[in-house]
Amino acid sequence: MLEKIKKIKGYKLNALDGEIGSVKEFYFDDHYWTIRYLVAETGSWLTGKQVLISPYALININNFEKSISINLSKKQIENSPSLNSDIPVSKQFEEEYYNYYGWPTYLNGPYMWGSHHQIIRDHKKWEKSTSTKKAFDHNLRSTYEVSGYRIQATDEEIGHVDDFVIDDETWTIRYLIIATNNWWPGKTVMISPQWIKRVSWSESKVYVNLSAISIKNSPEYTEESLIDRDYETKLYLHYKHQGYWGQESSNSSHCNL
Repeated sequence: MLEKIKKIKGYKLNALDGEIGSVKEFYFDDHYWTIRYLVAETGSWLTGKQVLISPYALININNFEKSISINLSKKQIENSPSLNSDIPVSKQFEEEYYNYYGWPTYLNGPYMWGSHHQIIRDHKKWEKSTSTKKAFDHNLRSTYEVSGYRIQATDEEIGHVDDFVIDDETWTIRYLIIATNNWWPGKTVMISPQWIKRVSWSESKVYVNLSAISIKNSPEYTEESLIDRDYETKLYLHYKHQGYWGQESSNSSHCNL
């Protein structure tokens, strides 16, 4: 299911034995644009410590109760590797974090989730990567940080990042919601990370391989819009790109051979 980050920000986080806080933001990698950690707002429970929850532990999002279930106990979270709230997430910390929980790290393989194209929660299917391909290089970015980044089309600047749409099954960022108020009053559009050429972190700008006119004429997104397969198909057809659902189906079949 596709979810907007602004919508689930503030949702309660329910561990196996009680509430631990609420959703603050997310960290994603700038290679696959996949969520790597949910950042929890824990109030006075764990003051001064960043509480990071991997998608491996995220069970489901309950929009009716405005909560997210976590497959960890409060004690497990409290005793997890410590990371001060004012220190960036290092690769050393990530290695310690994944070792602590016993999950396969995404850092040691060439695919989105290390040895796999998709996240695998069944430990019986976990395996070490035997590929000779180099593990991908990445940096972690926060959704809070990138919100507000300007969007540079191939010919002109056309708006800024207003929100993110994530897939709560794969924990991939499917779309950036772009506000174009200063260019085309009232219109909001969506673009896929697949169409991003590069991100200039120093300029706080996202460069896309799309022209301004093609973005302007793309299917409009509104708060009332349903981001369903029909809408997604129209969006991908407009840009003459293959939908990610076909590509991921192929990868999944390849993994199961």
